Amino acid sequence: MKNTTALWLFDLDNTLHDASHAIFPAIHDNMNAIMARVLGRDGVDADAATVNATREAYWRRYGATLLGMVKHHQVRPEQFLTQAHRFDDLVSMIRAERGLINLLKRLPGRKILLTNAPQRYSADVLRHLRLHRQFGKHISIESMHVRRQLRPKPSRHMLRQLIARERVTAGRCILVEDTIATLKAAKQVGMRTVWVTQYLNNDAGVIKRPGYVDVEVKSVRQLARNLHRLR
Repeated sequence: MKNTTALWLFDLDNTLHDASHAIFPAIHDNMNAIMARVLGRDGVDADAATVNATREAYWRRYGATLLGMVKHHQVRPEQFLTQAHRFDDLVSMIRAERGLINLLKRLPGRKILLTNAPQRYSADVLRHLRLHRQFGKHISIESMHVRRQLRPKPSRHMLRQLIARERVTAGRCILVEDTIATLKAAKQVGMRTVWVTQYLNNDAGVIKRPGYVDVEVKSVRQLARNLHRLR
């Protein structure tokens, strides 16, 4: 029998906390260093232009830089993720709103953390925010495999597999996320979608709410007051 209880799928970075403040810049620098070494020749690191162009190309083609590095440069995923998420003092870099624990408690239904971040980093952030007990499951990028191939967000195949494993219809799933590509994929498989915008670099207001977004909120703290729009 299929589960009819709402299943909330929460992203982590720039959804539950402000990763753009310090964490994303540090990851960006770490990834640059890794890619410069991998893309370099004869012991000389690749230049910044080559690294940036490669990252952009892989992001657009695969939805994640990691997938391009694995496919084209035989990079080990776990090694890449560990090095990219290496910080001197993670706790000092985390910024988040207050009241998230109460917000998650008030939302009816099961909750899963679904993040393209590695397990160790995402678990550390959750523990610091004291949110780890609010999620029944924690699905990090290492767990996102389809037919033994790494398929992180925005993979529709991975999302369909998740729905099947959780024994819930797609219409009962609500994805809360900042990345529009993932929201689009979720809508295509039948999920309901919530776009969190407060940590986006959208000062000019260029990005408007796409049609595949059911609800747009500045903060996840606004979810409770918008439940009627997700039914």
